Amino acid sequence: MILLRRLLGDVLRRQRQRQGRTLREVSSSARVSLGYLSEVERGQKEASSELLASICDALDLRMSELLREVSDELALAELAQSAASDTVPAPMRPMLNPVRVTSVTSRPDSVTIKAPAEAVDVVAA
Repeated sequence: MILLRRLLGDVLRRQRQRQGRTLREVSSSARVSLGYLSEVERGQKEASSELLASICDALDLRMSELLREVSDELALAELAQSAASDTVPAPMRPMLNPVRVTSVTSRPDSVTIKAPAEAVDVVAA
């Protein structure tokens, strides 16, 4: 199952790290506790829209940009999940480990899903 809060946290963490900022700096600017921001970044807490606005302000990031990046990642994850479930027998599907998708290439006869350290080819039946 794809968790929106996990994708949101991943994008927030990457944005913060791209800026070379610490959790402490962003939590102070956003007026959010360090522990809570950490839990949001790890996808353990569901952030309210007010909290997201505060974090985005602290990161000098438009909320629309944040949500666009989350939406793009969600689309890739859904495509990867769909491709995996089409080729894996039903009893084995719950045993699959989630893979962080970096890109998806589709050809008429197959779909290539690239994870950070590997590529998996899924051939259409």
